[in-house]
Amino acid sequence: MAANRMLAPPIEIHTSVSGYNQSESVRTDMCQLQSQDAESPESDAQSPEPSASLQVPSPSSPAKQSLGGSTLRARADSSLSVAETARSRTDSFNSTMTAETARSRSNSQITNTTSRFEGDELSTEEALRPDKNNERDFEVTDNPFAYSPGQLNKTLNPKSLAAYKALGGLRGLEHGLQTDLVAGLSVDETLTKERVSFEEARRYGKEKKLPHAGRVIGHDVATGDFEGKGQYHDRIRVFKDNRLPAKKSLSIWMLFWNAFNDRVLIILTIAATISFALGLYEALGQAHEPGEGASVDWVEGVAIAVAVVIVVLVTGLNDYRREKQFAVLNAKKEDRQVKAIRSGKSVMISVFDVMVGDVLHLESGDSIPADGILISGHGIRCDESSATGESDAMKKSAGQEVWERIEEGTANSKLDPFIISGSKVLEGVGTYLVTSVGVNSSFGKIMMSLQTENEDTPLQAKLAKMANWIGYLGTAAAGLLFFVLLFRFLAGLSNNHDSPAVRGSTFLDIFIVAVTIIVVAVPEGLPVAVTLALSFATKRMLKENNLVRHLRACETMGNATTICSDKTGTLTQNKMTVVAGIMGSKVRYARDVNGIAGEQNHLPSAAAFGQLSNAVKGVFLQSCAINSTAFEGEENGEFTFIGSKTETAILTLAKEQLGMGPVAEERAGVNIVQMIPFDSDRKCMGVVVRLSSGTYRLFVKGAAELMLVKATTEIANTAGENLVECDLTEESRARVSKSIEDFAWQSLRTIAMLYKDFSQWPPAKARTSEEDRTMAIFEDVFHDMTLLGVVGIQDPLRDGVARAVKQCQDAGVKVRMVTGDNVMTATAIATQCGIKTADGLVLEGPKFRQLSDEEMDRAIPHLEVLARSSPEDKRILVARLKHLGETVAVTGDGTNDGPALKTADIGFSMGIAGTEVAKEASAIILMDDNFSSIVSAIMWGRSVNDAVAKFLQFQITVNITAVVLAFVSAVSSPDFHSVLSAVQLLWVNLIMDTFAALALATDAPTEKILNRKPTPKKAALITTNMWKMIIGQAIYQLVITFTLYYGGSSILGYAKSDKTLQTELNTMVFNTFVWMQIFNEFNNRRLDNKFNIFEGVHRNGFFAIINCIMIAGQIMIVFIGGAAFQIKRIDGTQWAICILCALPCLLWAIVLRCIPDRYAAAIFSFTNNVFLFIARPTMKALLFVFKPVVKSWQALAAGVFSPTVRFTKRTVRRFSRRSSIESERSVKDEEAGQVMHMAPQTPDTPQKYKPFTPRTPTSPDPSVPALTMQPPPITLTTA
Repeated sequence: MAANRMLAPPIEIHTSVSGYNQSESVRTDMCQLQSQDAESPESDAQSPEPSASLQVPSPSSPAKQSLGGSTLRARADSSLSVAETARSRTDSFNSTMTAETARSRSNSQITNTTSRFEGDELSTEEALRPDKNNERDFEVTDNPFAYSPGQLNKTLNPKSLAAYKALGGLRGLEHGLQTDLVAGLSVDETLTKERVSFEEARRYGKEKKLPHAGRVIGHDVATGDFEGKGQYHDRIRVFKDNRLPAKKSLSIWMLFWNAFNDRVLIILTIAATISFALGLYEALGQAHEPGEGASVDWVEGVAIAVAVVIVVLVTGLNDYRREKQFAVLNAKKEDRQVKAIRSGKSVMISVFDVMVGDVLHLESGDSIPADGILISGHGIRCDESSATGESDAMKKSAGQEVWERIEEGTANSKLDPFIISGSKVLEGVGTYLVTSVGVNSSFGKIMMSLQTENEDTPLQAKLAKMANWIGYLGTAAAGLLFFVLLFRFLAGLSNNHDSPAVRGSTFLDIFIVAVTIIVVAVPEGLPVAVTLALSFATKRMLKENNLVRHLRACETMGNATTICSDKTGTLTQNKMTVVAGIMGSKVRYARDVNGIAGEQNHLPSAAAFGQLSNAVKGVFLQSCAINSTAFEGEENGEFTFIGSKTETAILTLAKEQLGMGPVAEERAGVNIVQMIPFDSDRKCMGVVVRLSSGTYRLFVKGAAELMLVKATTEIANTAGENLVECDLTEESRARVSKSIEDFAWQSLRTIAMLYKDFSQWPPAKARTSEEDRTMAIFEDVFHDMTLLGVVGIQDPLRDGVARAVKQCQDAGVKVRMVTGDNVMTATAIATQCGIKTADGLVLEGPKFRQLSDEEMDRAIPHLEVLARSSPEDKRILVARLKHLGETVAVTGDGTNDGPALKTADIGFSMGIAGTEVAKEASAIILMDDNFSSIVSAIMWGRSVNDAVAKFLQFQITVNITAVVLAFVSAVSSPDFHSVLSAVQLLWVNLIMDTFAALALATDAPTEKILNRKPTPKKAALITTNMWKMIIGQAIYQLVITFTLYYGGSSILGYAKSDKTLQTELNTMVFNTFVWMQIFNEFNNRRLDNKFNIFEGVHRNGFFAIINCIMIAGQIMIVFIGGAAFQIKRIDGTQWAICILCALPCLLWAIVLRCIPDRYAAAIFSFTNNVFLFIARPTMKALLFVFKPVVKSWQALAAGVFSPTVRFTKRTVRRFSRRSSIESERSVKDEEAGQVMHMAPQTPDTPQKYKPFTPRTPTSPDPSVPALTMQPPPITLTTA
């Protein structure tokens, strides 16, 4: 172990030497002064660590802070710099000192200063020391790998080059994790038999050199299931897999408890218990008259308790089913495919199957699935704001380059080889080694701490508020009923000669009826109906290629008023083929000569490419194969190219016409110097290669009309032996431009290919990147290009797109095309789709973004095509549409589409062509990238809103009827009994809160749902038509039930003194009431004024099953309910009367639908005004009277019920917490194979790290190395 030492701040001494080139002398002097870093542990223990500066034994030297961490780059005739890293090229020197690398050029000045990364002076043990809260991550039993998860995690949180150094760098990680940086993991790996120690892995990192891995393109790709049974057993045991533990859902018993933990149900249960006790006392504790049987009043208490149990069971099971459905959807939502290298081949695997030791590809737009170290790459920048809070794009350095800088002593804190899970790749391509997955990764740790409950959707929040208001009104009615009956009861006590038990039972009956009315009045089924509708809709939408990521999008999509759609892959098939093109400005070719409009001098493609000389063909081939990120591979057993469809079309052309072999072979001998990833703003991509002659060639391809502006020369003779260039004249430019327009009007995407040669790279006058001086700024070299050719790519329309666009337009949803293609191509495609109309407006992105807000607001209503647009143009369009009051849906597939997808009300990303950034920014993923799936989302969104409206209409009707019927009958009854008993009301509550929600929330939409306009954002939940049906049906049901209850005896000839006949009459009233609800459920299947209420009923199995259950339950209750329901079995005639009284509600609904909505609105407005005129002063008076009563009740509830409820909740939580802790311990022990404990130190058991405790000089410990005091270092700077 290296000795611990303390370093004082360095001192800088600047010396000027002039007149000659000092590089050799400086190298000699510096090498004599530098301290060598011994590679053996013994050497480390004997020698102090090297200092970045000349150390002079002068303890009295004044301390001065050095410019540590600065980077220096000297140029010719430049002044001293502390801003850039300087590395010499000609006459350069290599220094192993811990200082900045100096790059000198001829006659340049040299600046050298101390530069260190944080923790450079730490020993291996200190760099990998565990934190107190994660010591268990460092303990792994029987670990065949060199590292534990805790040691690998030390490289991050925060990023630590010291930990990276302690692990042995990239090669040490490769050896210690038993993987291969080129071939990746073996697909045949199961158990890991080889054992690698920590020290062995570190030595391997220092000894072995990394083979050249500069190129990251050119792997064979295969798709399929590459996870075998038992595969990577030891890796999963030691490092876990890439899954986060699902948020522990509530058990079925806790859901039952939550359902029961409703204040009203608790009160009802207490009342039922008291009623049962009083009933038993009456039956068993009192003498009875001769001939009278024992009292059966206790049955009511049992029946109420049973009804409460049924309500709790049904509600709990419903919640359990909903939780399971959403759990399945969430698992599907988070799964995706990533590209890994296994056994030397690039394969697509599930993100859940990523292992520590895997080699993964990185591309622009990827969301990084696991932590790791960059192996190699070109221009990789990552957005780590979601993981680290760092807002700047982070430039990544290759792991081996960083290791070499550490070994040379030239590393600084700006070097960053760390790939952090959860971050986004903004640009560049590369590969990286996975070091942490799942719960051990940075993103996993964050997500584990942020697991929260699902938030309510806007519709759920609205309905919850409405349910509260309805509940308040119902509670007020129940309170009024209770006090009216209480006053009557108290007034009659003087003449009441019943026993105390009977009088107590009578009072309890009054209380139970009042509480039961609250149960019926509170529409707790409203939020449940929304949840059921969303659950059902999202599950069915997944089958129709819509993966809903956010539930609120499902309901919002039904009200969308405009869709901003991409063209490629959404409206078109994304199956691209090169069908025409130009070589230079003169040679035109086409796959089908007769099928190309315009000038008729096109050659067949085979003939045109057959005339090319080898030199020209080689340039064309390199432009197609090298300047591409597509791969070769297999899909469904067939050979294909995988990647961007534009690039695969060009590769297919190269294979068919240029004789291109395997792409990997074409790229094998190419030295790629710089890659310029595709950028949606500049509409192009490029690559720089070093030629065998030592010169450099830049290849660029992109949007043809934009590339043509940058071209000044062209290939003079495509058949000539040598590559000859000539000026691109105005005539030639016009000829190419005319061909581009001809291709565009035929709906062809036009791509131009350019190139330019350079003698050096970066060019002398070009600016370079601040992070890497070998990378030139693209804009500085992208000019005076040579035109190689233009290709026209055909992408046919998807089947059914024109019909889907027409459906949207009929549904009141305006479709706009937002595309990066030129205006001619975009207009041609939009016309074929039906998007572009005769008076529609077409704008280009550059012109659109220059408009003022007022001009945009005037133009946008007529805008139908936005061509040559950037992602920022799309975002601006979406924002202005929302400002105009539109509900906007937008599609996107690229990384830069994220802001537009976030801004829109509903963002649709592409499941096939979309990047992970776009998918995470979206609310719905189109699994098939098809515009027709958006139409399906509109239908299901409207279906959700309709399901909620249907249930709302049904429930409010039942609420009004039940509350009024129970209130009036109880007040008018001499024995204080409602015609509907407490148990009967609970059965009605079960029907309307659960069964009806299931039946009405599961109607699948039909295409007729698109024949109406979207619902405005501020529209009321209950429309005029709904109020018409609610009030109309409530009036009919009240008239029928009151007629039967008050006039039934006279109509049917029943003697009022006959208690049996009166019980039968009450049973008929109850039976008729329930059957009216069953028939009215059919009425509520339609929300418009059309008459066919049975349309599509045969396609909804839930509706049929639920109605069968309700009918069977009602028949069973009437036949065997008896004393529990306070009813008596009725005969066939009485059954017929019940059905015939209930059935006309279907005919009455037809009458109501014939009333025009405008007349109904006028009547409601007048009635509402009259009601408010009377109700406002009445409510103020009631509030004044009952406010003290309410406060007294609240005080009583707080003093009596709240402590009991809190005690019960605490007890349950304590028990649940104890059970969960025990279950977690048992799971961890089972995974480890045995209970974790401290084992003796063996070769197979890693040492457990102990916290470092510094000791004072007064208590020396021979086992702890002494602190070596050293004088302040001095930094020598020569210029």
